[in-house]
Formats: sequence, structure tokens, C-alpha cells
Amino acid sequence: MSSITSYKRVLLKLSGEALMGDLEYGLDTPTVKRICEEVKTVHSVGVQTALVIGAGNIFRGVVGAAAGIERTTADYMGMLATVINALAVQSMLESIGVHTRVLSAIPMSSVCEAYIRRRAIRHMEKGRVVIFAAGTGNPFFTTDTAAALRAAEMGCEALIKGTQVDGVYDSDPKTNPDAVRYENLSYQEVLSKNLRVMDTSAVALSRENNIPILVFSIHNQGEFGKVVSGKGTFTKIS
Repeated sequence: MSSITSYKRVLLKLSGEALMGDLEYGLDTPTVKRICEEVKTVHSVGVQTALVIGAGNIFRGVVGAAAGIERTTADYMGMLATVINALAVQSMLESIGVHTRVLSAIPMSSVCEAYIRRRAIRHMEKGRVVIFAAGTGNPFFTTDTAAALRAAEMGCEALIKGTQVDGVYDSDPKTNPDAVRYENLSYQEVLSKNLRVMDTSAVALSRENNIPILVFSIHNQGEFGKVVSGKGTFTKIS
């Protein structure tokens, strides 16, 4: 990756599924390590980097609610699952020499720091990768919304979402071979066309704070670095 980057401070949003590799659930260590190596590459050229990780590989709030668990409780369980993922990624990043801090929206001082905005910014200024855990700390909000919120609070120049496909399509490219991929979209187009790249509150938050959303495939090795450099394959929402 060249040292010429388009952004000085970014937030990478990963789904829990991104950490599964080919497993049905849980964490695939080689996949986690590869993603962490990509974060290290971006971080090593001076880009201040934060992460928000989902929990789909461990627990899905909606599935839990459908199984008879009350929605609010299910959502809190999902938030706790994001802390598990955050600690796993922290451990892997530190094993490859990247100083990292996990900040949780739900205080749990035995395992990580509580989220305080000024402290998080200071960590980033000191060259640490910051992982935001436990979503927003509130039920009924997704980790997408948490990512948009933290990106706004941190003053990030871009919200970069690693997904299963290499951008935003007009329909599911896995089921529709004729799906059309977008290079650029406006926030309004995403909302009006109901393109389910992020939930509406995350898109609206990004729009209000003028933070571009870049959507790329987390499965393409080295792609995160390319996207931060303004290269690679991605859809830009702005």
C-alpha cells in the first residue's frame, strides 16, 4: 500500500460474519489474522483507525427474539457478543504489534475501558487502533448505527464497510447474476431505493455529518488498504 492515502482518520465496520471464514459460526483464526494484517497495513502508514464489529457470528438479536427471548434482552445479548469479537480482534492485533484499545458502550472495567469520547480520540491521536464494542449501548440500534455514530463522534473522514460483496448492487448478486453494481450513490438514493447496505438510521447519521460510506468486499485480500488509498473496487455513498 502506498503511503499516499485519501483519509487521515477512518472507521472500519465489520460484520461478525466477516470473522467466520468458512465456519458456520464462531471465529476463524486465519481469517481474523488476515483482516488484522490489513488493519495493520493501513494503520502503519499513519491512518488513524477505529473499528466497529458486529456479532452475527455469535448471536443474532432477531433470531433470539423469535425464539422467545424478549427483544431488548436479545439486543443486550448481541451487544455482549460484540465485546467477545472486539477482544479477539484486539488480541490478534496486539500479537502482530499493533497497540489497541477496546472501548465498550456498556461499562465492564474488568475486560476493557468504558467508552468516553475524548479518551477514544486521545487513543487514536497516540497511534492506537480503537475498537468500539457493545454497539451504542442501547437496544433497537444496530452495529451499523453504532458505526455511523462513532464515526461522527470521532470526526472520521470516511466510514468504510467491509461486506460479503464488492460494493452495492441493485439486487443480491449471489442470487441474481444480472445484478447491477453501483460505483457512486447519494445517501438519498440508498434510502429511496431501499438498498439494504446499512440501516436507514446509519445512512441518515452519515448524511447529517457528511461522512462518505465506502462499501467493499472484506474477502478480497489487501482491499482495505486500496480503498483507503482511493483505489480498489468499492461503492461510494456521499
